[in-house]
Amino acid sequence: MTDSGKLVLFSGPSGVGKDTLLDILAAKCPELQRSVSLTTRAPRENETDGVDYYFVSSADFEKMLQDGEVLEFAQYGKYMYGTPKRPVDKWLQEGKTVVLKIEVQGAAKIKKMYPHALAIFIMPPSMEILEKRLRRRGTEDEDDLLRRMAIARDEVEKRHDYDFVVTNDDLEEAANVVLRILRQES
Repeated sequence: MTDSGKLVLFSGPSGVGKDTLLDILAAKCPELQRSVSLTTRAPRENETDGVDYYFVSSADFEKMLQDGEVLEFAQYGKYMYGTPKRPVDKWLQEGKTVVLKIEVQGAAKIKKMYPHALAIFIMPPSMEILEKRLRRRGTEDEDDLLRRMAIARDEVEKRHDYDFVVTNDDLEEAANVVLRILRQES
């Protein structure tokens, strides 16, 4: 696939602060194009369809897969997540820097399709702090929280597959580090 823009893969465990970091980056660097993922989970209280995610039914997700409209997809916990293909290719052809917030399975798939993609992994300061953040968020029941922590441990092991690893101990500092990486790699 040829593209004139830059594709950035942005991964890290659930609760590490990816969305908050991306919000800070968008404010500091408005030219970034943030891809909106599909999910089969229900929206959380503060989420908006088409802004945070495209919230779709399992049947609609399945149809999009069959029609080749999903660039990559993975199951995370009990829900499906995926990246709509059409807008990403369009933005890259327009020369934009496109950021995909994506879990590690999807990042590996995308990196094979777009070998020049820049992969950044966001690390928690510790697994204990990550668990506290997830509990404070209060959006998962205990079983889901334990499942997310198990997934997080596996994801952290894959951080070495990324071009850069940034620890999110302080949001502003982590955002500045990511911004420096993006500017350096452009």
